[in-house]
Amino acid sequence: MARFTFRLPDIGEGIAEAEIVAWHVKIGDKVSEDQQVADMMTDKATVEMESPVTGVVVELAGEVGDQVAIGSALMVIEVEGEDAGETPVEKQAEAATPGVEEVAAPQAEPAPLPLAGGAGGGPVAPAAVEETSPPPTPPASGRGEEKVLASPAVRARAKDLGIDLAVVKADGNHVRHADLDAYLRYGSAQGYHAPHASRAREDLPVKVIGMRRRIAENMAASKRAIPHFTYVDEIDVTALEAMRGDLNDNRGNRPKLTMLPFLIVAICRALPDFPMINARYDDEAGVVTRHGRVHLGMAAQTDAGLMVPVIRDAQDKNVWQLAAEISRLAEAARTGKAKSEELSGSTLTVTSLGPLGGIATTPVINRPEVAIIGPNKIVERPIFQGDEIVRAKLMNLSISCDHRVVDGWDAASFVQAVRKLLETPVLLFAD
Repeated sequence: MARFTFRLPDIGEGIAEAEIVAWHVKIGDKVSEDQQVADMMTDKATVEMESPVTGVVVELAGEVGDQVAIGSALMVIEVEGEDAGETPVEKQAEAATPGVEEVAAPQAEPAPLPLAGGAGGGPVAPAAVEETSPPPTPPASGRGEEKVLASPAVRARAKDLGIDLAVVKADGNHVRHADLDAYLRYGSAQGYHAPHASRAREDLPVKVIGMRRRIAENMAASKRAIPHFTYVDEIDVTALEAMRGDLNDNRGNRPKLTMLPFLIVAICRALPDFPMINARYDDEAGVVTRHGRVHLGMAAQTDAGLMVPVIRDAQDKNVWQLAAEISRLAEAARTGKAKSEELSGSTLTVTSLGPLGGIATTPVINRPEVAIIGPNKIVERPIFQGDEIVRAKLMNLSISCDHRVVDGWDAASFVQAVRKLLETPVLLFAD
């Protein structure tokens, strides 16, 4: 028998290490060539790792949440062959698969890799969540033998928890993290209980891994390094909402317009007079780069957490093109198909809670940018117009800025410029 050490290949430019976010095999499992064995997350994307050979898994490099350096051993696979140096399958794997090293089976037992679960080297069942007792199993959801739809992250979490997705109640067949949360909270042998039911529930430690750990690290670094301030102003969008309704009624085959494309156009038109808003601050070098082009980050909520796909050259797009790009990028982020280049390089970010809205937000800056803009919910309220009281549609617009780069006066003046464009929407289409 011979052993292969499958080393983590270079999976991204400038990446020094990657995090194990899911194992699809355990020690003792037989794997086939090209079978998916692990999911590794870099700063930009999640990459599926495939076995370069057919054999039996004998060692794993860690548990879910551990970091593995590029070029380090990810797993060891035992393959058929009497002479490791002459095994045809080894030669084939070495030629075809970067990051795979040929290792002859030694006479003495080799020093094990740092294995998940301790030094004993027993089979590892990596888990994103540790629990003291298995969750209760509610009655079947009625989906029968239908295929249950769920993202890879949801499937991995359900596997770690020992939950059969077929018994999790969901809106339709698509199971999300919120459905798993509801299952864990309210599931019982007698069925689901209403949320107000009073009963003791066990503590559930949740390991912070994958996208959630990236978000935690980035947000902590941003708040730790950047002196934030937030400015909020109220905008009358009555005329804009009427225009938006007319355009949607006559859109034909074009995408439906939300408020966001109009806001982006207004932002791009106002930015030339406020170049410090569309900037990135390298605090180590002490350099602020004011960008001429607007590569707009768009915060999007996904099952895995918050992602920020980027609308390239937003200043060159009209409302219809922006609506199409927003839809495309949001779908790519939700389904995990966004490319690494679509998730990096933003110069300014917009974050919106959509229908949840809220009266005002104080968003956290997407470092190393220096500002982030947050539109809030549109509400209908009476306002004075001269001596008359009229019905108006109003929206609060928030902006958080890096006070090292942007002064309060500049932030307020920028929002006032955006406000003027939105309250007189014909200006959005004027040359």
